[in-house]
Amino acid sequence: LLLDFPNIGGQTPNKGIRMKPPLRSCIAPLSPTILLAQASPGAAAIEATEKAAWQAYKDRKPDDFKRLVSPELVAVYSTGVSNLQNELAEMSKMTVKSSEISGFKVTMSDADTAIDTYAVKIEATSAGHDISGTHNCSTIWRKKGGDWFAVSHTDMKAEGPATDAQRND
Repeated sequence: LLLDFPNIGGQTPNKGIRMKPPLRSCIAPLSPTILLAQASPGAAAIEATEKAAWQAYKDRKPDDFKRLVSPELVAVYSTGVSNLQNELAEMSKMTVKSSEISGFKVTMSDADTAIDTYAVKIEATSAGHDISGTHNCSTIWRKKGGDWFAVSHTDMKAEGPATDAQRND
């Protein structure tokens, strides 16, 4: 593998540097991962499952929610880290009047692992406190026995408009 490095900071360019075989062997296995990240055949299934989890939470249906979430769920919020038991306890304190997901994007890191990112505009209260607004979210999904389960979820309320680099276009 032959690499050409550009002239950086007025230094002489390093042209024709040969990579040693160990570095080559580190890069070669990444090629399938890069292809999986570009082609996401399970994207529709992931989006449908994400929306089903939101609906189960909104409707306060813990059994439906648990069917979509790993028992080892790790959730990260601006207020701290949570698990499935905490999520179920919070469900009874949450009133979601509306939720609208936009900018949904799925990256397949391998055939059994997907990472989604999206924004959700919600009108909701938690324990009587208004949490309405746009929230930036991401969920890591793991496929087991043909079904997708959320293993990690993050949700942070947006503090301002997204920059071009942050948008999921």
